[in-house]
Amino acid sequence: MGMGYLILAGAIMLFSWLVSSRLKSKFEQYSKLHLQNGMSGAEIAEKMLADNGIRDVRVISTPGRLTDHYNPMDKTVNLSEAVYNQRNAAAAAVAAHECGHAVQHAVGYQWLTMRSKLVPFVNVASKYMQWVLIGGILLINSFPTLLLGGIVLFAATTIFSIVTLPVEYDASNRALAWLENKRMLTQQEQAGAKDALKWAARTYVVAALGSIATLLYYISIYMGAGSRRD
Repeated sequence: MGMGYLILAGAIMLFSWLVSSRLKSKFEQYSKLHLQNGMSGAEIAEKMLADNGIRDVRVISTPGRLTDHYNPMDKTVNLSEAVYNQRNAAAAAVAAHECGHAVQHAVGYQWLTMRSKLVPFVNVASKYMQWVLIGGILLINSFPTLLLGGIVLFAATTIFSIVTLPVEYDASNRALAWLENKRMLTQQEQAGAKDALKWAARTYVVAALGSIATLLYYISIYMGAGSRRD
């Protein structure tokens, strides 16, 4: 499993790099496709929220690049400075996608609810799991339970990455449906927004696959040590 895992991990890392590079180039491409309606990302977000009857969510600008997210705790759609201010297909896609999460929250979308419930445990697991896993591997022969504990912590983050997939795909589907139904974009702009969100979603697929592969690797170490003890 050791060599097999290294090959698999290398393949996933390569695929992740390719997807990330492709995503970056796509967003650069569609950042040059200026909207004929002249609306900024912030204006797109505010209109989508209003059209869905959501009046208790604020759209705010947040520093950085690719820092866009929806915060269900304080009900804010946080758009990076570029997305908030710019008036292009990439900004429209991201803004509408983040509002898709706000719509999910408003309607009680079950996968978003499940992910939100996992957040506190995942925050704790992410903080300690690497140290527990390293200690578990070092002490595998004398204290195998420590590695098992690390596996449980890592499994929580893996489940979170899997649950994230339907949440992200659904948010994109809601965004694209709204953009199309309200005729917010031209046909070319709509195609660009769809393509950008498709590549963004693939980054979550790669992350989930990598997490699953790593989890299986740790499980194999634990089970291998168990078979040696038997």
